[in-house]
Amino acid sequence: MTTTAELLKGAAELFPDEVVTQAHVRHLDLPGAGRFALITLDNGLDHTKPTTFGPQSLANLDTAIDQVEAEAANGDIVGVGIAGKPFIFAVGADLKGVELLGQHSDALAIGKGGHDVFKRLSALAVPTFAYYNGAAMGGGVEVGLHCSYRTVSKAIPAFSLPEVFLGLVPGWGGCTILPNLIGAERAVSVIIENSLSQNKQLKGAQVYELGIADAIFEGADFLEQSLLWTASVLKGEIAVERLEVDRGEAWDQAVAKGRFVADSKVHGAAPAAYRALDIIEASKDGDLQKGFDAEDQALADLIMGGELRSGIYAFNLVQKRGKRPAGAPDKSLARPVTKVGVVGAGLMASQLALLFLRRLEVPVVLTDIDQERIDKGVGYVHAEIEKLLGRGRINQDKANRLKALVTGVLDKAEGFADADFVIEAVFEEMSVKQKVFAEVEAVAPAHAILATNTSSLSVSEMASQLKHPERVVGFHFFNPVAVLPLLEIVRGEKTDDASLATAFGVAKKLKKTAVLTKDAPAFVVNRILTRFMGEIQNVIDEGTPVATAEKAIEPLGLPMSPLVLLELVGPAIGLHVSETLNRAFPERFKVSENLAAVVKAGKRGFYVYDSGKPELDPEVAALLKQGDTVLTEEQVRDRVLDAVAQEIGLMLEEGVVAEAQDIDLCLITGAGWPFHLGGITPYLDREGVSQRVNGKPFLAPGVASVPA
Repeated sequence: MTTTAELLKGAAELFPDEVVTQAHVRHLDLPGAGRFALITLDNGLDHTKPTTFGPQSLANLDTAIDQVEAEAANGDIVGVGIAGKPFIFAVGADLKGVELLGQHSDALAIGKGGHDVFKRLSALAVPTFAYYNGAAMGGGVEVGLHCSYRTVSKAIPAFSLPEVFLGLVPGWGGCTILPNLIGAERAVSVIIENSLSQNKQLKGAQVYELGIADAIFEGADFLEQSLLWTASVLKGEIAVERLEVDRGEAWDQAVAKGRFVADSKVHGAAPAAYRALDIIEASKDGDLQKGFDAEDQALADLIMGGELRSGIYAFNLVQKRGKRPAGAPDKSLARPVTKVGVVGAGLMASQLALLFLRRLEVPVVLTDIDQERIDKGVGYVHAEIEKLLGRGRINQDKANRLKALVTGVLDKAEGFADADFVIEAVFEEMSVKQKVFAEVEAVAPAHAILATNTSSLSVSEMASQLKHPERVVGFHFFNPVAVLPLLEIVRGEKTDDASLATAFGVAKKLKKTAVLTKDAPAFVVNRILTRFMGEIQNVIDEGTPVATAEKAIEPLGLPMSPLVLLELVGPAIGLHVSETLNRAFPERFKVSENLAAVVKAGKRGFYVYDSGKPELDPEVAALLKQGDTVLTEEQVRDRVLDAVAQEIGLMLEEGVVAEAQDIDLCLITGAGWPFHLGGITPYLDREGVSQRVNGKPFLAPGVASVPA
């Protein structure tokens, strides 16, 4: 029989670059209670490098438990606590190590090793306490679940079991212990719903309200208060009362609800949520060991599956590549931005003004063609600041300061004479934008960046009539601006490095994920989405029923169906982008007469929602002129995926972005495409579409797949 120590030693050899967490044991005298052992998890780095559990880290905790186990058995201690370093409790398994695993047996060892170590906490001869003093995720949450009692800090910003979001299950006790602690309904909410809602985090107060923690204390003296509370528990002065878990119909209903949520979010396309629900369902009888064994198996199966590799790949793109954009010039070339001008005062321009104001906290001035529009734009920004104040996100002083920084003027010369960065968000028409830039260039300082929020027009053409085209840059945001992180930064033919560096510097301050793109029609996201949605539109136009065309894409698990997305974007904008791309690439991008008819009729989309769910609008149905070629769902899906794979291949050949990774980063952060797809290219590789269409995969083996 392989021991835990041998399991972890073997795993550690597979992962030589682990950032190792130490488990320090110290002893305290709790007033009136006796000698107490406190284990502190610490990787020796500051809070920007959170504590994780790789194999050596688990081995270190195992060694610490050896010590306190002996002390407990000898009667030398009355209890054991576990806490983290400042601001961090622990954030779970080290994913860098998971990526390296190439064998099912190695993956099984990771699950079993974690269980074997954590289980020892609940088996000690004395009560055990977890003190969630800072961020706790995944295995960090689970190590605490194995303890007898838990306290949580009010100051915790992030507490979650995010495994399903990445393509795993909470596999070190989360799926089994949590429902048995707080009930299946609450556990499903934490494990399934929150994970599939863009990895929603809990705050300290919610952790306590859910019953995960038995007590909650202020962040400033959290550990001190937790230890005083611990002493009271050990002395019998405090009796912890917990919810009685309903193991009847409520448990089954919670699992059924979880399956409904999973279906609505991933449509059966990613297995992790369903595996987690299977384990929760099987944990109803309270047999923890049976649950742990199921967690081990699920963890190993999922680690060796494509969805997890795609999930880790996507996570790394957002966390690493997104913070160090490929091709960005040296940041030392960037110029300071102390005032921002916004041309336009419509909804998009007003959203941009609010974003610049909140993130840069510099004067922002809007202009438009009449005072009424300007007043409306400034009024929107003021109203949004009032909302932030009302929610307690900012105080009155800050609200007053921000309001004072935003102004509007009719005269561009007055508004932009001392602006360092001017962005236009006017009508998507080349001649209009060229006229605006000519007017801005005449009055703005020589060093000012001229940025365009165009979604599809040529930045180079926009700059072509200016005296200084080198300072024009594409700065394409995605709607809603406050929610979607992506910012496509477009380099025109003449854009210089200083202007580009300044644009990237501003993007960073705006807290956006910036991706450098060549000045090519519709850049990245809109080009791919237009090809994707265009192919759906084509099959509908040729004769496939709308419902079949939409349902064909469900296995991708996208955040919304193509025609619902069209409604969100606006059919008129969708039509405009398809016309732009049709002019550039007529052989691949058609302009749908049906879509044009929908726009002409003033319809906001294909659907009505009279019954609460989308149904084809009878007026739209009457407009549609279809052929007689009816495809199956599978044929539609193949055609759409082939089109997307072809377009991405051509974009990479054209050098629109540096690598396939940038395409995926754009789709994840600009279009909300799911982590389990890894954006799109890992999925196209895994399904054999890349090979079929382009003769080769987009990514090297092991990049978003199990190492060969």
